[in-house]
Formats: sequence, C-alpha cells, structure tokens
Amino acid sequence: MTVTDTQTATKWALKGVGYEYCNCNPGCTCNFSGFPTSSDGSCKAVVANVVTEGRCGDVDLAGVTAVAVIDWPRAIHDGGGKAVFVVAPDTSDEQVDELSQIYTGQLGGEPWSILATTFEVVGLTKATITVDDRGIDSSVEIDGIGRADGRSLRNPVTDEKHEAHIVMPDGFIWNDGLCGVGSFNVATEGIQLDFSDTNWIRYDFDWTN
Repeated sequence: MTVTDTQTATKWALKGVGYEYCNCNPGCTCNFSGFPTSSDGSCKAVVANVVTEGRCGDVDLAGVTAVAVIDWPRAIHDGGGKAVFVVAPDTSDEQVDELSQIYTGQLGGEPWSILATTFEVVGLTKATITVDDRGIDSSVEIDGIGRADGRSLRNPVTDEKHEAHIVMPDGFIWNDGLCGVGSFNVATEGIQLDFSDTNWIRYDFDWTN
C-alpha cells in the first residue's frame, strides 16, 4: 500500500492537543516560510500529541499520548531526519500498530503522509509520559528520556505576558498555534537534544485521512 492509496486505506481520525518544542526562534517559521530560524539551519523537535478522540478502523485511540523526538539536519522538506516515537506503557500492542501506520504515513492523511517522507524511524519505545497542561505554561516529561517546558512570551519592559498566536487557516498540522518560549532536554536511541529559550507552540489538532 502506498501513502496515496487512501481509497483502500483503513480510515483513521485523531483529535486532541499538540505540544511542539523545537530549536527555532520563538514563532517557528518552518510552519509558514518553510525554513528554520535555528542557529545552524537544522530542525530538532519534541512533539507530544494527547489524543482526546481517535480511532483507526475498529481500534479506539482515545486517551493515547504519543511523543515524537525528531532530528532533521536541515529544513524539514530537505529530509534526512531521524525519529523516535514514545508511547505510554499502557498503550496496547494493537494501538501501537495502528499509530505506527498513521505516523509513518502508510494510511495517508495529513500531516503524517507528508512528514513521514522526511524522516527514518530509528526507535519505538514505551515510557511514562506526564503532560502538565497549563496553557502556554505547559510541560511534558518522559520518564528516562527527558523533559520539555514552555512559558509565555514576556514584555521586555513590564514582564507582562504576551499572548501570541500564529493563525494558518490552511495549515496542515494546525490552524491556530499559541506561541511561547520553550526549553527541552531529551536523549533516546542516539538522538540527544538540548535547547533553551527556543520555540514552543501549543495547538489543537484534528487529523484524518
């Protein structure tokens, strides 16, 4: 089955909240101009998806949390990335199998049919994932792997919080991203990422094929 064979692919749909931490400057330009603003032109990220509603065929995916740790050496569309996926220990083998097909683009549907062409999966592991959802001040902790923390942009004079959104009506990952400043430090399957005061975006997602 190819990633474009959506007529015969198992139908899937995921809704939930995404937590995206990357090494771009806050307001990650990859989402709208295609190229990262990191110091070396790479794109390195920790992305957590908390699924509130979801199904793939007959398999219920509601309540699943998955984290992708991804290291692209250049812009995402240039490819060459390596990815490790992490799910909670109570995720069933059946759920893991369906999520694996979704996240590797085998069943079609954005964003993963596009993203999956840009990286090689080098690991799949189970670990306790703790998401502390406090809006723009949210954090994600992955037992034995690392942690990501987000906070609001601040007024440099008064230190008041800035609420900043990137609105993309035709965005293929999200349509309204709440933007802040993040830090993350993770290590797994040969990927080591450690960045401070870089981009972080919280968003609702609604994906399907």
